[in-house]
Amino acid sequence: MEIIKTDVLIVGSGIAGLSLALRLKDLGEITILTKKRVFETATSLAQGGIACVMGEDDNFDLHIQDTLMVGDGLCKKEVVELVVRSAPERIKELIKWGIMFDRDPENPEKFHLTLEGGHSRRRILHVGDYTGRAIENILIERVLEAENIKILENYFVVRLLIENFMRPSKILGALVLDLIHTKPVVFLAKVVALCTGGAGKVYLYTSNPDTATGDGIVLAYQAGCRIANMEFVQFHPTCLYHPKAKNFLISEALRGEGAV
Repeated sequence: MEIIKTDVLIVGSGIAGLSLALRLKDLGEITILTKKRVFETATSLAQGGIACVMGEDDNFDLHIQDTLMVGDGLCKKEVVELVVRSAPERIKELIKWGIMFDRDPENPEKFHLTLEGGHSRRRILHVGDYTGRAIENILIERVLEAENIKILENYFVVRLLIENFMRPSKILGALVLDLIHTKPVVFLAKVVALCTGGAGKVYLYTSNPDTATGDGIVLAYQAGCRIANMEFVQFHPTCLYHPKAKNFLISEALRGEGAV
């Protein structure tokens, strides 16, 4: 059986996996595995944009309040605060990598911000109506420029390899199926990061891509991780329905801008 060694093994090639690889690129050899093509991700399908406090009439407290309100008391406040307060730095990071968010045509020094459901202020940065695809493409470009990061397409992770004799147990790597050559491959790594997205495709009617089958959740569970909140599955409120064609996403910004 083929054995491949790497310092960091990242499973998933959406915004989480690609951005993590870029942040860790100075720490050694990094391998990204994806079970389809690198761009076949939920990230590529996202349209509306990213919520971040940017407007002069906006602030962190308002964004936190909006999030806790629509979360109906189920959100962890400390997590909400962390995400909201760190958002501007993450936006700067994306811009540094090359993402060009739309600018206000009347004031090009400022971003064009849209409104989406649950937000009391305009705080959605976007790239036209294809924000996710723009981000995915730029991140792929940056990853391909890094000599120590490689992307392997059509590799499906079957199981994580764990050393159970250690307490706490230690990750060793992963058993992976090369889908093109239909052969198993062992990847040995110091760190394994699961960036595989959700499991929304277990439902027939969903805007989730066919790849959203919860693979990373299963891998984590089998490795002994505690799984929580599995009952929360995102259903996007706006899709185009046709009885003889596959549903596809329509930006949430439509409702935010007043569509009924």
